[in-house]
Amino acid sequence: MERFLVKGSAVAPALERPKVYRQATLESLKRVVVIDDIKRYKSILELPNQTKENLIEALLELKKKIPSQEVLLSTKIGHTVNKMRENSDSEVSKLAQVVYKMWRSFIKENRNKPSIEVRCDHKTESLRSNARKLLTEALELKHDDPLIENIEREIFHQCSRLINISYRRTVRALVFTLKRKPEVREQVKSYRLPVKQLIESHKK
Repeated sequence: MERFLVKGSAVAPALERPKVYRQATLESLKRVVVIDDIKRYKSILELPNQTKENLIEALLELKKKIPSQEVLLSTKIGHTVNKMRENSDSEVSKLAQVVYKMWRSFIKENRNKPSIEVRCDHKTESLRSNARKLLTEALELKHDDPLIENIEREIFHQCSRLINISYRRTVRALVFTLKRKPEVREQVKSYRLPVKQLIESHKK
């Protein structure tokens, strides 16, 4: 009877793992541009004495997006990236060139196609403006100093772009430190203490 039996493999076949599909978010789409993110990267690129790592990170994030011509004009991010092509570091300048050329080519080919822009509401902008005022007073700087914008945008970014409890507590903690500790204030104003590190140490 054995000759009528069909012998199978002694080893059971491995079960195939089910495929995992990740849902694309609105912000993950290349043509969706969050205005505040564009302005944040712009402030990072324009802030004096930035580290190479910060510049590269900002340019790599900008490379993931293609702003519309309107966004390029209103934020002047194209001008900032173009200027970075003259950076003394070859890696930074080459990456800036790649981003600039990619944007320019895409705009020429898709000039009339619509884009999606994500902006903050008026209430959020008002609360953020008040936070910048507090930071200006704590740092004893002029209201239009680029450092103020850079700090506030970094807080907003690290708090998931929300005016939540974490945002408010971080602003308060930072203002308290800058007012009460002149040595920290001077480190920040002289750019010896990186903004990202400053925010991370005060995030609540």
